Amino acid sequence: MDWFYIKGILILSGINLMAVLGLSLLTGFTGLFSFGHAGFMAIGAYVTAMMTIKFHLPFIPSLLIGAMGAALASLFIGRLTLNLKGDYFCIATLGFGEAIRLILDNVQYFGGARGWPGIPMYTNLTNVVILDIIGIAILVNLIRSRHGRNMKAIREEEMASQTIGINVFRYKMIALAISAAFAGVAGGMLGHYLGFLQPKMFQLIKSTELTIIVIFGGLGSISGSVIGALVLTSLPELLRTFAKWRLVVYGVAVVFIMITRPQGLMGGYEITAGNIKKLISRLASFGRPRQQTIGGDKE
Repeated sequence: MDWFYIKGILILSGINLMAVLGLSLLTGFTGLFSFGHAGFMAIGAYVTAMMTIKFHLPFIPSLLIGAMGAALASLFIGRLTLNLKGDYFCIATLGFGEAIRLILDNVQYFGGARGWPGIPMYTNLTNVVILDIIGIAILVNLIRSRHGRNMKAIREEEMASQTIGINVFRYKMIALAISAAFAGVAGGMLGHYLGFLQPKMFQLIKSTELTIIVIFGGLGSISGSVIGALVLTSLPELLRTFAKWRLVVYGVAVVFIMITRPQGLMGGYEITAGNIKKLISRLASFGRPRQQTIGGDKE
């Protein structure tokens, strides 16, 4: 494998990571499962492309406008669906994602079902890494804040959270809007990496892939989302030697991990400096004989 091929895998992993970070906030930290994030990615992708091609704006401002477009769409759908309980919210977001794809199929301004070619290829490894780092920093600071603690309280027990004065609907809306904005940035980067957009790129399978990555990495773990995005994006490429069987092997590997470790790879834990020091100290003390007092008690 040459560097050009590896760089392409890293760029796609970084694009998926941006969408997964947003979905991790919604699913892992707020407890709302969504199968419509491909729709938010589509909105971000097409709005960003429209800004760069039709209005000749620079790439980064166009990405921000694409993120705002996805966030505004999430406020509309959230106002209608966030009061739904359990699986009904999942079904509503699934319908939203498919509706966005079908609308784009029939809007000839964006090329319709034939797609939209000629998009400038502004996305590269440098800006993907920078945007991912910014996204991780935003998410880490949000989760550590009072607002993040309120979101985690809603995930654990919605009724108790409402009883102690947390505005559950408001925080669900915030989580959904931020999550959609992250997905919009990911869609904008994807369109300007491939140089082409087509509605079928944002089918239900894309939303399912993002959800699998979040669960695979570990619900409630930003570190798990990063690892999951890197592993599950690169795994199908590494399995290309299996030709037609590579997606079967990929599916078996994912199912195996979820059966043997249902809490995900990280299981809610984070890779921090403190945790690394604790791990190093445990490894250093492993196998070291314990001292005993005169009475025989272990220290």
